[in-house]
Formats: sequence, C-alpha cells, structure tokens
Amino acid sequence: MTYKETSQNYLKNNGISIGDTVKINKEDISYIGILLDRSEDAEDGYLVIKLSSGYNIGVAIENTTAELIEKGDKPKIGYDETEIPKDETKQNISIISTGGTVSSVIDYRTGAVHPAFTAQDLVKANPELLDYANYNVKALYNILSENMRPQYWVKAASEIANDISEGSDGIVIAHGTDTMHYTSAALSFMLKTSVPIIVTGAQRSSDRPSSDANINLIDSVLAAKSDIAEVCVCMHGSLNDQYTYLHKGTKVRKMHTSRRDTFRSINAQPIAKIENKKVHINQDYAYTKRGTQELELNANIEEKVGFIKSFPGISEEFIEYHIDKGYKGIVIEGTGLGHVPNNLIGSFKRAKDENIPIIMTSQCLYGRVNMNVYSTGREILDTGVISGLDMTPETTYVKLCWALGQSSEYDEVKEIMHENIAGEFSKKSSIKDFLN
Repeated sequence: MTYKETSQNYLKNNGISIGDTVKINKEDISYIGILLDRSEDAEDGYLVIKLSSGYNIGVAIENTTAELIEKGDKPKIGYDETEIPKDETKQNISIISTGGTVSSVIDYRTGAVHPAFTAQDLVKANPELLDYANYNVKALYNILSENMRPQYWVKAASEIANDISEGSDGIVIAHGTDTMHYTSAALSFMLKTSVPIIVTGAQRSSDRPSSDANINLIDSVLAAKSDIAEVCVCMHGSLNDQYTYLHKGTKVRKMHTSRRDTFRSINAQPIAKIENKKVHINQDYAYTKRGTQELELNANIEEKVGFIKSFPGISEEFIEYHIDKGYKGIVIEGTGLGHVPNNLIGSFKRAKDENIPIIMTSQCLYGRVNMNVYSTGREILDTGVISGLDMTPETTYVKLCWALGQSSEYDEVKEIMHENIAGEFSKKSSIKDFLN
C-alpha cells in the first residue's frame, strides 16, 4: 500500500483495505465505491474511490466517517491463460500487442499509465471481439511507443509475415499512438501483403469512461476482415464514438496531443469509414485488394539516419555533426516549399561529396516540396538535396531508413525515394485534402 501515515491509520482504524467497496460520509454527502491505491508521491490525507460510473474521485479524510460495504481484493492486472474458443465458420485474425495506451493500466508507483496487458488480455477485456473472428494473440513488446526503435519494426514485420504465411486472414497491431505513424509507414515499406494489416491504439486507457480502446479494437478487427490488403491505421474519426477512419499507413499523422480523433490523413483522404460495424470504402480510392499480390518481406533497413528540423539561427554544425558521426542519410524538415538558411549550403555539398543523401521535407505538412520556385531552393537543389515531394517528414524518415537498407549508392537511393512504393506520395496535391 502506498497510502501514507495519516491515511494508513484511517484505513486501519476502519478495517478497510484496497479493493474493498466502501461508503465515505462527509457532511451531507456520501460516496460509495472501490478503494484504490495511490501513487507514491501523492499527498497524505486523501483517499481515492472508484465510483460505479467509472470515474475516480479523491476525498479528504478530515471530518469523514467510513463504512465497509463489502470486502474485496486488491485489483489484479491480467487474466488467466485459458484458451480462446475457435469457430470454424469465422476468419482467423492475429492480434499482436506492442504495448501503449490501448493495452495499459495505472501504475500506482507513479500515478501514470503504463503498458501491462498482453494481447491475450485485449481479447479477454473486450469479449465482444469474439463475435467477429477467431484470434491468434501474442505480445511482441510491452513498451510505450516513444521507446519504439527501427530494429523493432524489423521484428514486427517478420512476425506479421509469419502469421500471414501460417494462414492469418488479417492482422491487428496494438500500438502506442505517439509513434504509430512511424511504425505503419515502416510496415508499409517492408511488407507487400495479401491481407489487411491494421495498426490501432487508444488516446485514453481502458480504465477511463471516455476510453476509445474498445471501439478502435473492434473496428480494427472489422477492417482486418475487409478486402483492403494494405497497411492502415484505424482510429476514431470524431470526438464521440460514432465512427472510425481507416488511413493509409504512409499518409497518416497524429495531429493533437489528446483528442480521440487525433489521426488524420495528410495530403490524402481516408481509405474507409467504419460506422455501425460496417466498412465503407472510399469510392475514389484505388486500394490493393485482398489476395491480389503475393506476400513479400523486405525488412533491410539502415538505422543511422538523422532527422533535423530547420529553425531561425540553425548552424551548419547540425549537419556537420551527422556527417562526422557517420550517419548514412539525413532528413531535413525545412520551411515552406523546402527551404533552409543559406549557411547550410556548404554542409549540404559536403554530404553529397561523401555519398550521404539529404531529403528535404516541409514543416507545413500539407502541400508539396518545390525547391524550383525561389533562388534559395534552387541553390539547395544544386547541392544534390532530394525532394521529399508531399510525403510527411515522418514517412520520409522511415522511407530513407528503408531505402538505405536497399542501397548505399546516392543515385539508387534517390531513385527509390522517388518511386511510389506504398502510396507515400501523390502525383499532385488536391485542395480537398487540406485539413479544415
């Protein structure tokens, strides 16, 4: 127990323990709920109660009385390992967990959310999933997504390929939202798939009444059963629980820190809208259909790729550092049409001389890089810097990692970066794709 001295004595005197259902009376108000533990750094003199509504409240113990309603157990994390039943009439879907909020609980040591559930737990915590498919479940990682590394993409791609080879009709990846769009892009380049591969997560953990985990998981399973044989991200499309969107894995980005509809398609439209348990495919979207291509895995990548954001006052030291440290490629997030201060020109020339490709993207996200418009851009082009077209900076970074895994030669890397491998760039920008 992490309650401190005053609170501990209060609980002991009233015969109450964590997990018990209690009634706390304070003046003319009463609260009934389950007593929860607290974080180690929490202030003394308060109790935390989970109400039947699902909300947690803190109650100052001063001038209160407490009644034990029912003894309970301290909340446990996890479920037993009983086998999930199979139905031969349903499709077989693999759920692979990497951690994140969609599979998280409260860490009472810090008061923060942390990954703890396994992929098996996801199905047990959402039993309605069993209405739609059979499941092969596994926990690949148990990390928050800020700890994702390129080498983990390689392992994930290999596991996915194995599951598809063994007969999985679709894949769902449970992932933290902060770097989800990096992983979806990486899987898009590493895998040609014959079945849907759906990456999903949650902005709010399952212990919160406003959690989006359940709907995102169910809709992801529906997407994994669909005809769309591509890597996609499935997340809320509105602030309520009305529908989710299916975004192409190379054209999606997290756009808000906490909104449930944070993921948006950039310079593109969503592939599909999932509403009322039905997948409505965008009629204007030419997608790869289930079973029309053979499974291929190409997970060779180069991890030593730099990612630099241009800003007023940036010095050439940023570029020189990456060259001196042996980086094999660099992505620049430039301004506007793809510009940086002209003091970086000399360093760009050095990078080209040392066979280090530099790819230019834009901080604007929407629209496309065009370094032919202004003199600064033309000078940058003359140094050999490669346009990132209308790819997002994150997708450009992932693609450069993958491209350098295919070749270390500048001209070959440039050719790969300008080959539309997984729908990562558009032939031309459309005004309807701009974020409203």
